[in-house]
This record gives sequence, C-alpha cells and structure tokens, in this order.
Amino acid sequence: MRVNLERVNDAVHFEGTSRSTTVKVHIDGTPEIGGQGLGSRPMELVLMALGSCSALDLLLILKKQKQDVKSFSVSVDGTRREALPSIFTKIHIVFHLSGDIDLLKAERAAELAVKKYCSVHDMLAAGGVEITYVVVASSQPSTEDR
Repeated sequence: MRVNLERVNDAVHFEGTSRSTTVKVHIDGTPEIGGQGLGSRPMELVLMALGSCSALDLLLILKKQKQDVKSFSVSVDGTRREALPSIFTKIHIVFHLSGDIDLLKAERAAELAVKKYCSVHDMLAAGGVEITYVVVASSQPSTEDR
C-alpha cells in the first residue's frame, strides 16, 4: 500500500492520493504553522480512519445480521495530551443507528467491528490509546453531533 502527498500551495496544504481511487484528500495544518483551512488536519484524519474502519466492519456485520439500518453515522472524539508530541490518550466512538435495529445484536456487532476487525483500533490501542465506544439506536435518524 502506498499513498502520495503533493504540496498544493506555498503553505502547508497537501493533496493526498492513492492507487485505490481517483479521489483526492485535502490536508492542511493548523493556522499556527500556516494552515489556511483548506483540508482536514492529520490528527483529524486519524480519528476519521478509526471511525470509518470500525463503521465499514459494523455495517457489514449488521447487514449479515439482516438488521434494517435506515441511517448510520459515527462521531469520534479524541483527547490529546498536552506535552509534545500531543498524541491521543483517549478516543470515544459513538455509532448512531436508526431503523429496525436489535440493540443487543448491534452492540455485539460493534464490539466485533471495533475490537476484532478494525486494524486502526489495534494500532492505536497498541500505542496505549484508550478506545471506548457506544451504540445509540433509535427508530428515527439521529441528528446529534451533526
């Protein structure tokens, strides 16, 4: 696996590409180092990687369980230490589901998705990051954290 980063401007805006897609990912730094809000920050991408890795597996498991998922979203909050490098110490994932969902099955599916199948989780956990998660299921689409 390989990705490429190409600097786009005279500051710290990059476009990331990979062989798996033609879609470009925009990455930018904080304003303190010249970032201009032209892309996600690298540590935000780490949270997105964890959330999406878990979400892909969770949706696959829910589909195999024949759960009727009408809407699905994920919120991921990270806490970083103050000292440099300011790595994540804690991350909390909230899976928002709506539809005809068996909550107990969805919770078991989330456990498998996060702790067994998500390689991003395993890398972060091996580095000492405390990762927690919860499933919030309702019969109506969730609008929390949007």
